[in-house]
Amino acid sequence: MKTVLLIEDDTSLRENTAELLELSNYNVLKASNGVIGVEMAKKYLPDIIVCDIMMPELDGYGTLDILSKHSPTRLIPFIFLSAKTERHEVRKGMNLGADDYITKPFTEDDIISAIESRLAKVSILNELRRGKEERKIMPFHENEIKTLNDLKNFFDDYGVELHFNRDDVIYHEGDHSNYIYLIEKGAVKCYRIDEQGKELVTALHKEDDLFGYTSFTNNMPHQETATAIAHTKLLGISILDFNDVLSKNHKVVLELIDLLTDDLSTIKEQLLEMAYGTVNKKTASTILKFAEKINRKPDDPIKISRSDLASVAGIAPETLIRALTEFKKLGIIKAEGRNIKVIDLKKLKSIT
Repeated sequence: MKTVLLIEDDTSLRENTAELLELSNYNVLKASNGVIGVEMAKKYLPDIIVCDIMMPELDGYGTLDILSKHSPTRLIPFIFLSAKTERHEVRKGMNLGADDYITKPFTEDDIISAIESRLAKVSILNELRRGKEERKIMPFHENEIKTLNDLKNFFDDYGVELHFNRDDVIYHEGDHSNYIYLIEKGAVKCYRIDEQGKELVTALHKEDDLFGYTSFTNNMPHQETATAIAHTKLLGISILDFNDVLSKNHKVVLELIDLLTDDLSTIKEQLLEMAYGTVNKKTASTILKFAEKINRKPDDPIKISRSDLASVAGIAPETLIRALTEFKKLGIIKAEGRNIKVIDLKKLKSIT
């Protein structure tokens, strides 16, 4: 039976929530404020902590800060429970290292699902760590990894295998970046949601690409969400192991700097296209980008939503649809449902 530490100053809500969790077969420890919660967390080491934000004596932010600096409790999943719904409050909690955020009022399914998913994530990560220990990773030798290709071979040899189906979330914006990934198979879309709820695609990654590196050396929150846009196999190396590789193989650091420089150049080009490109040019360029990322051949069918194409092109979905309709009339593409097939690749490239 898993143990939940519930820290909540509202007596009625605390008792009702505890009863709900107990009926779902959880052992529940209860604390009325952050000071008591910190003491109980250190003493009992629960499997997960659900904590209110606004509390007397020590609020939720202070509670998380203390427990995240205490070695035995710093990896315990931590879920904030609060009536605050402002985006900056959510971001503040996530930047401190919270795993999830539930707003009041909440349903039984809301809190049970959040707890189950976080406990499942911990279980998976623990299995991955055990598997890594069983493989007994060989010690690194100075100058053993000199090039980016050597680094990718290191991922092949020692990376943890992770599999995702289409539309599966790999990590959410605000999650801490525990791993750096190499795509062995498939493709990945990274995006952010703006304050109006609009999805803005920030990057597309194909096979043999590295991604997930908010920082190469520190566990920092991801600035975007990543999802698989095809059945995808990833190889992951933890930030700690990756940092060890860089510290002992200095030549590959220069290659990584070049990689980051290329990423920045690509972003600049996309910004220029969004600012100055015509609608047809943006649409054509975006179709070619998706073709490059998702398929081995540009004239293979592209299975991608109109909204994804529009967000990468930097135009409204309605505007994109008009451009696609014009391309169909010109015999450049054929569109059926989510599938877009390039019929005249030469003419499409000429538009860009």
